[in-house]
Amino acid sequence: MRGEVKDDNGVGLRVRQNDEEETVFIKFAVINVPSVVWRVLQDDNRIGYLQILRFTGRTPEEVLAAAKSLTNSGIDALVLDMRNNSGGLLAESISVANDFLNKGVIIYQVTKNDEQTFSAEDGGALTALPLVVLVNNHTASAAEILAGAIQDHKRGILMGQHTFGKGTVQQIFELSDGSRIHITSAEWLTPNRQPIAGVGLTPDVEMIPDENGRDVELGEAVRYLQNELESNSHG
Repeated sequence: MRGEVKDDNGVGLRVRQNDEEETVFIKFAVINVPSVVWRVLQDDNRIGYLQILRFTGRTPEEVLAAAKSLTNSGIDALVLDMRNNSGGLLAESISVANDFLNKGVIIYQVTKNDEQTFSAEDGGALTALPLVVLVNNHTASAAEILAGAIQDHKRGILMGQHTFGKGTVQQIFELSDGSRIHITSAEWLTPNRQPIAGVGLTPDVEMIPDENGRDVELGEAVRYLQNELESNSHG
């Protein structure tokens, strides 16, 4: 390689091959990294798996695509995995909560002088399936909002480890010496008015991670849902 030429559309690389120099132009491309992955876990009981990695501007549409794909596959229950989801965009987490809840409060945002309520609407895409939500101590912020709403409305159970406890809105001001000061301007409360900040969420089923790296939480979630499906079939 002898050098490169860049513009807004790509980069031209000057290369030498067989004693001849030529410019190879490589066009820039937009690569959208998905925030959601999904699959069917069990062919016999049709248990679906939906993992939200983070909450981005694309997450609501990706969750709807996952919901359509999984329901078309005929699943009877769902595992929602938000382990290691550090959060993201508030509006998008509220939008996704609408997919799991029929009405009811999703979150309260409380300031010193005001309180704002975010509520779910009717007709969510994933409101009927038996549900287990996997969380751990890296589940934070927007992910805790969704998990807390599901838990408080008894829409599903939380399984795993205690969550991180990040539930505030902060304003950041830069000082003249280059340092910064963070001022909390609002706090989030779950539908049962429980604080998230500094407290986190306690799973309904607490588990200790396997020291050998086996995904015991997912295995337990599948067993729980299999028992739920069996009980419902006999009910």
